[in-house]
Amino acid sequence: MNSVLVIATVGCVVANVLIAIADYARAPFVLANSAEVGLPPTALPYLATLKLAGAAGLLMGLLGFHWLGLAAGVGLTVFFIGAVLAHVRARVFHNIAFPGGFLLLAVAGTTFFVGEL
Repeated sequence: MNSVLVIATVGCVVANVLIAIADYARAPFVLANSAEVGLPPTALPYLATLKLAGAAGLLMGLLGFHWLGLAAGVGLTVFFIGAVLAHVRARVFHNIAFPGGFLLLAVAGTTFFVGEL
């Protein structure tokens, strides 16, 4: 189980770095999705920074700073709960699997660090 959680945590780091890059680049799919859920494009760099901070915290946690990894995992979990709720509020269900997947990865990362403390 522990190795599965490590792999999921690494996956969470990679996924958040990649989506943050897409946010910073204002990729067309990011702009379309944010418009559907009512998020202004000016918010994208701030959200991307939060995702990168979470990914960095998880990485630091994997390198031995377990409390920082736990805090980052909790932060990303809360962030993606908000993303799922934004989709539900806007009734945008056709792509809710994406924030849902990120949420599951964040929960796995948090679970790993809870077990490490």
